[in-house]
Amino acid sequence: MHLIEKYRTEFVGFLDNYSTVKEPQTLYNPIKYILNLGGKRLRPVLTLMTADIFSNDYKKALPAALSIEVFHNFSLVHDDIMDDAPLRRGQKTVHEKWDVNTGILSGDAMLIMAYQLFENYEANIFQALAKLFSKTALEVCEGQQYDIDFETKNDVTVAAYLKMIEYKTAVLVGAAMKMGAIVANASAEDQNNIYEFGKNLGIAFQLQDDYLDAFGNPETFGKQVGGDIIENKKTYLYIKALEFSNETQRAELQKLFSNNFDAPENKVALVKEIFKSTGSAEATKKAIEAYTKKAFLVLEALHISDDKKVLLKNFGTSLMNRDV
Repeated sequence: MHLIEKYRTEFVGFLDNYSTVKEPQTLYNPIKYILNLGGKRLRPVLTLMTADIFSNDYKKALPAALSIEVFHNFSLVHDDIMDDAPLRRGQKTVHEKWDVNTGILSGDAMLIMAYQLFENYEANIFQALAKLFSKTALEVCEGQQYDIDFETKNDVTVAAYLKMIEYKTAVLVGAAMKMGAIVANASAEDQNNIYEFGKNLGIAFQLQDDYLDAFGNPETFGKQVGGDIIENKKTYLYIKALEFSNETQRAELQKLFSNNFDAPENKVALVKEIFKSTGSAEATKKAIEAYTKKAFLVLEALHISDDKKVLLKNFGTSLMNRDV
């Protein structure tokens, strides 16, 4: 996937030129800090890839790609405050390195900066980008609220969970790709189809993340395996396990998720065994495959060459075969 690395390298160079510190430094230093913590840069890469596929000119999409990355990192700053998270990508979170008020204000500034980047485009593209961005940003907030609500609910359904991850995660992946199509002046039909491709791939990506959190390789996953179990998160694995379990398994699982164990590794091992024995682990893998196939079906309707469809399919396949 040498093309992906080309997009990522080009984007990081553009980001480096953008994230200079202005006055007051106490506002802008935290912004530069979070933007330079690294990460996969998945969303901006998708924006550049999509623009290249529709117009062979990905560089025009760099401001839009940066906008989606600034927004994504803004959401992380505020999420970390809500979760009282100490670390982000192995480093101190913004509110820990500075303080909560700085995190809130710097995050607010990032949201405004994300919109400002659309000013690099002519009026019709600016309007289309801003309209999509506003819709997506509001959905991400709704998804985050659903996630918070689920912490105190005991009757979360599969449909409700899928809606939550669609809004919290997948719509931003779809929007990243549609932005590339908008900048490339693709047809409205192609813009909408590439959005659906990205959204379905985003749902599969999050389900894969849920699965890897429980069953991933600790040496490659990049964060604590079993973290969702320790935090009693009602993931797809948990919901399907409740659905498939017998009375004994259900009681044990609910007991495990209602207590904080002194030995969390024992809790993780017990819950993983229930996930496997009930068939929840296998059902989750099938759901990942189903949403990946749903994304690939959309490719047939795109007005692009077959080799570009293969490029998108290969990228989607590589995401679903990851172990990090």
